[in-house]
Amino acid sequence: MPQGQPSVVPDDGLTTRQRRNRPLVVVHTGIGKGKSTAAFGLALRAWNQGWPIGVFQFVKSAKWKVGEENALRVLGACGEGGTVDWHKMGEGWSWVQRDQQMDNEEKAREGWEQVKRDLAAETYQLYVLDEFAYPMHWGWVDTDEVVDVLRNRPGTQHVVITGRNAPEKLVDFADLVTDMSKVKHPMDAGQKGQRGIEW
Repeated sequence: MPQGQPSVVPDDGLTTRQRRNRPLVVVHTGIGKGKSTAAFGLALRAWNQGWPIGVFQFVKSAKWKVGEENALRVLGACGEGGTVDWHKMGEGWSWVQRDQQMDNEEKAREGWEQVKRDLAAETYQLYVLDEFAYPMHWGWVDTDEVVDVLRNRPGTQHVVITGRNAPEKLVDFADLVTDMSKVKHPMDAGQKGQRGIEW
């Protein structure tokens, strides 16, 4: 596999190895499909490296069973790669505002408080904050605080955040940002989501 060559070598006093192993903040945003799927793909790579992984699923219903959850739980328990903890923080769908908004806001804030505790304790090496862009976009969680906490996190903890409408301050701060755009989707032709593709 060819190694990528950076187009810029910053004058930051770091060696190539130090710079290469620097912990990253990754954001997957945009209106296209695949933001969470890409984040869970990173989790598979982290599991293969033996990293402890924490998945924090914001906003989506705690009753919703995504295929990646079962797969990562099984992998995390098999004893071959890293461990996987899965935390569900929400009660409502990320694309629908419901009457229980206050419950959702409180759960999102509680979830963020748990992430902060885990970052301070260096509990995981990879954090998947799934749909976490929404609580910031809706003003439930303060984006400035999120950026400050991530900027000052100890150790070598990587964090990936998914969701539409990622705040500009988060995008500016992140090391890697992918904006998923939609070119075409089966729903445009009236086809609902299907087993094995959407979940």
